[in-house]
Amino acid sequence: MSLRRNSRFYLILILCLCTAACSASLFRNYGQISPNGAVTRAFEGYQVNPQYRYYVSGPHINPNAIMGLDRDYRLDPSTLWREVDMSPDLMKELIRGMKAIVFRNQASLYGFEMLDGNGRPIGVWYSILQARTFLRMNSNGTVRIDTPDLDTYEKRERGGKDSGDFTSGS
Repeated sequence: MSLRRNSRFYLILILCLCTAACSASLFRNYGQISPNGAVTRAFEGYQVNPQYRYYVSGPHINPNAIMGLDRDYRLDPSTLWREVDMSPDLMKELIRGMKAIVFRNQASLYGFEMLDGNGRPIGVWYSILQARTFLRMNSNGTVRIDTPDLDTYEKRERGGKDSGDFTSGS
């Protein structure tokens, strides 16, 4: 009986190790989106980085998120982001719109640094914590960053169970 129990243990252990090895290779192309105070201050100071292409998601007046992607990277064209010709005045207008809606919901906006699968910075993100997405480096050289749900603010207003932390593909 003990031999049978030991063999089951080792079989389960081998299966777990194989699964872990496979999942590591599956997620190696995923990056991270990590909170960053300096990024928050840059957005709230309306600082436009000329090294980034800027994109917005959601309504024109109060977007769900603003993203700056390093010009060395190309955004996957199948995503729904709108590229904008960012200026300090436009950033100020967008962030004021975002702040107006989050103020009503007693929420806060945060800046995030986007990192590729190797931990290298590739861009910035600004949104409420509930604006969830992931970052994947595609084999064709593009970066897949899906837009947050279009009802991001409404979910917050409803106090849904999604009021937890920001997630990424890491």
